[in-house]
Amino acid sequence: MTAQQSFLFIVVLIAASGFFSLAEISLAASRRIRLRKLAAEGDTRAPRVLALQEQPGDYFTVVQIAQNAVAILGGIVGEGAFSPFFTQLLGYWFSEPVAQSAGFVLSFLMVISLFILFADLFPKRLGMAEPEKLAMAVHGGMRLFTILLRPLVWVYSRLTDTLFKLTGLPMLRDDRVTSEDVLAMTEAVTQAGILAQNEQRVIANVFDLDNRSVASAMSGRDRIAYFFRDDPDEVIRARIAEEPYATYPVCDGDIDHVIGYVDSRDLYQRVLNGQPLTLRDDALLHKVLVIPDRLSLAETLDQFRQVQEDFAVVVNEYSLVVGVVTLNDVMSTVMGDLMGPDDEELIVRRDENSWLIDGSTPIEDVLHVLKIDEFPHFEEYDTLAGFLIVMLRRIPRRTDSVVWAGYKFEVMDVDSYRIDQVLVTRLETGEAAAPTP
Repeated sequence: MTAQQSFLFIVVLIAASGFFSLAEISLAASRRIRLRKLAAEGDTRAPRVLALQEQPGDYFTVVQIAQNAVAILGGIVGEGAFSPFFTQLLGYWFSEPVAQSAGFVLSFLMVISLFILFADLFPKRLGMAEPEKLAMAVHGGMRLFTILLRPLVWVYSRLTDTLFKLTGLPMLRDDRVTSEDVLAMTEAVTQAGILAQNEQRVIANVFDLDNRSVASAMSGRDRIAYFFRDDPDEVIRARIAEEPYATYPVCDGDIDHVIGYVDSRDLYQRVLNGQPLTLRDDALLHKVLVIPDRLSLAETLDQFRQVQEDFAVVVNEYSLVVGVVTLNDVMSTVMGDLMGPDDEELIVRRDENSWLIDGSTPIEDVLHVLKIDEFPHFEEYDTLAGFLIVMLRRIPRRTDSVVWAGYKFEVMDVDSYRIDQVLVTRLETGEAAAPTP
């Protein structure tokens, strides 16, 4: 074979190797979501590529047979492709033995470089850039090679299957999409500037509903505005004026005996009609949804959906009322920073290194704002107040503090054993992480 023929043969081998490299990487990198979209739009090649991703064994066997065959042929032909040229060129300056040895080395490096550049790096980068489009483009050619190499493909595929069975390794790709996958994708899209950071946070909050208890979003027992069944007209009017809410629990004797709830719109209607306000009228009372305090927010939403309500009373294992929760409370948890400025702020940033935080603030919100990975004994509490109680092992008093993860949490105000305000300060590096009595 002449030098020119060897060179042309090398070019053909490089092109063939590049084709198979492109076929391999484009199939592996193709995103199933985009392929399904193309299939829905009527592209008949997309379903075939999806089928190959489900069972890629024969496809990759063809690729490996072809690439190894090309590599062997390239090694055989490579020496004759460029060695004579380099040997002749170097013969002007060196002796014949030295020129032959150097010519062989240069020829070898030349062939290797051409294969690396044009048969590996370039086609693989190209395949990563447009995987779905290229996977569909090379599908026909790969199908032809699969038919031509069927006997070899069958032998090597059976041998490979046997090895997988012996080792107990999975033979199929797990294409299940987890919440972590979706969150990772939204973070990548946010970094690319396609999705706003607040919008990405909303998506993360939706997936966090399963991990957050209803106690993290409810209004606590001490913040419940409620009526007794026998409250007179003037008491009801005064309570509405002082604490204007959409819904009020109605109790019999004490707050732990809730018999229903009343909608403020019904009360306003009676006022406009000049009727007296009395809660002994059963027409005003609605059956109240009662849920345990161990439910997650996702389960709470499901309870609202089942009974077509947007208000619930939360009780503990002793059937004592610990709070109330509304659909708006849950949605506020999801919306986060997108909530309007009229909503009550539980976390107020004072400056770059300090925050004033309400004790009832959900601990997940504190983690997010302070960018802390986790709090100790995380499963034992739902709020910042709970964190302080667990760390101090007692009911905190004013000026009590806890240092954790580079922050000092100092109790600023306590009202009847309830932690109202906590001052959180970022500490200088090196300060101890321990509770301060």
